[in-house]
Amino acid sequence: MGLSTHVLDTMHGCPAAGMDIALYATDGGELRLIRRETLNHDGRTQTPLFDNATLRPGTYRLSFEVAAYFAAKGVELPSPNFLNQVNLDFGVAHADQHYHVPLLVSPWSYSTYRGS
Repeated sequence: MGLSTHVLDTMHGCPAAGMDIALYATDGGELRLIRRETLNHDGRTQTPLFDNATLRPGTYRLSFEVAAYFAAKGVELPSPNFLNQVNLDFGVAHADQHYHVPLLVSPWSYSTYRGS
């Protein structure tokens, strides 16, 4: 399946539908945008970020627009926001494996792990 993500809004106990994300390659410290997406009703992208044929070993960044998402949900946020964007930098060592990078997030905290 390549590379996928899923975001859960732990403040409201639901998928983070409508959150904007971006995927970058981080070759040599330089960011190269691969794609932007808005998460669907299930807090996922419509298609995998990479399928098995296009995923390559390397380093990547998933950037999640957390503050904009919670502001759109009507959450009163401080200025400046405690969390604005959450950037997850990760490596893909074996392109033949599936990499799932979920995010559990509130305006005040987040957690991630390599899922299946």
